[in-house]
Amino acid sequence: MAQQSLKVLVLFVCISWCAFAEAGDVEMDGAAGATFSVGTYGARADGKTDDSNAFMKTWQAACASSGKVKIQIPGGKYLLGPLTFSGPCPKVTMLTIVHKGTLLASTNLGKFKSDVWLEFYGVKGLRISGGGTVDGQGAAAWDKNSCHKMKNCQALPVSVKFIGMNDTIVRGLTSVNPKFFHMAVIDCQRFTATDLTLTAPEDSPNTDGCHIEGSTGVEISRAKIGTGDDCISIGHGNTDVLISSVECGPGHGLSIGSLGKYKYEKDVKGLIIRDSKITSTQNGVRIKTWENSPVSTIATNITFENIIMSNVSNPIIIDQTYCPFKNCGSKDPSKVKLSNIHFTNIRGTSATPVAVTLECSKGYPCQNVNLKDIQLKYINGSDATLACANVSPQFSGTVNPKKCTAPIAAA
Repeated sequence: MAQQSLKVLVLFVCISWCAFAEAGDVEMDGAAGATFSVGTYGARADGKTDDSNAFMKTWQAACASSGKVKIQIPGGKYLLGPLTFSGPCPKVTMLTIVHKGTLLASTNLGKFKSDVWLEFYGVKGLRISGGGTVDGQGAAAWDKNSCHKMKNCQALPVSVKFIGMNDTIVRGLTSVNPKFFHMAVIDCQRFTATDLTLTAPEDSPNTDGCHIEGSTGVEISRAKIGTGDDCISIGHGNTDVLISSVECGPGHGLSIGSLGKYKYEKDVKGLIIRDSKITSTQNGVRIKTWENSPVSTIATNITFENIIMSNVSNPIIIDQTYCPFKNCGSKDPSKVKLSNIHFTNIRGTSATPVAVTLECSKGYPCQNVNLKDIQLKYINGSDATLACANVSPQFSGTVNPKKCTAPIAAA
C-alpha cells in the first residue's frame, strides 16, 4: 500500500512540474532563472506613450542577471524608438524573450541615427518566441526611400537586425510594413528562425523579408513571406545556409545576392534553398551579381531543389549583369565566379515565355551548372524557352525547357 501511494505521489509531482513548465516556457534541461517584465519597468502598452526607456531598463536588468533568464512582453501595443539590445551578458546562459504584444516603430525618422530600429548585438543564447508582432509603420517613410532608384543612397531602418550573435533561435515572429528590410542577420553563427510571417505591400520599396550576410550555420524554415522585394536575400560572406519550406509571394523571389557590389565582399559557399513554393513573383530562384564588381569573389556549391512555381516571372535566373537602375556606369563583366550550381526538381508555370535565363559573366563564365528534372510551362500553355550566355549547362532527367534557344534580352 505504501509503495502504491509513493507511485501516486511521484506521478502527481511529475504532472504538476510538466504543467508548470509548459505554462511558463521553462527549459527542461535546467533550472529557470529570473523573469523580467517590461511592465514592471514602466511600459504603458497603450500604443501612444514611448516605451523605449522601459524596454531598455528591462534588457539591462536581464542581461546583468545570471542563468536562464526570461523577458516578458505581455499583450498590448508598445511604441518604440530605435533600440540596441547589446551583449555580452556574461552570466546569462540563455535569454528568452516571450513577446506576445505588438511593437510599433516610431514614424519620426529624425529619431533614427542609423539604419536599424531594433538591434540585437553580441548576445549568445538568445531565444525569441511568443507569437508577437513588430510593425515598422513603413508606409509613412516609403516615399523617402531612394535605394530602389540609385546605387548610393541612405538606407531606411531595418525592423529587426541581429549582429554578431551566437546560438540564436527565433520562433513565431510576425513582421509587418517595415521601413526597409523586415529582418537582417549579419555576422552571426548558428542562427535559426522558424514559423515567420513577413508581410508588406507588393509595391513597398526594398522591403526584403530576411537578408543574410557574413554568417555561418543559418536556417530559415516554415516562413510565409509576401513583400515588395526579395522574400529571402543571401548576400556575401555566407557559409552553410539552409532555406526550406518557404511560401514566397508577392515579391522578387528567393535570391542569392546581390553579390559583387562592394570592395569588402567575401566568398559564398554551401547554400541550399529547398521544399518551397513561389507564387506571382517577379523572379523565382535567382543568383544576381553586379556588373563591374570591384573585387573577384567566389560563389559555389549552391542548390535549389523541390520548388513549385505558380505564375512566376523568370522562374530560374542567373543574372551576372545585374543593374536595377537606368545607369550603373561601366559595363565591365562581373568578377563573381559562379560554380557548382544545381537546379533540381523545379516545376510549375512561368509568367514569361523565357522560363530559364542563365546569363553568366563574360569575364568569368559559369562552371558546372546543372539542371535536373525541370518542368516549367509558359502560363498560356505553350512551351517555355531557355536563354543562355557564357555557360554550358548540363541536363539530366526530364528537363523542359532543355535547349538554349532564346536570345538574351538586351539590358
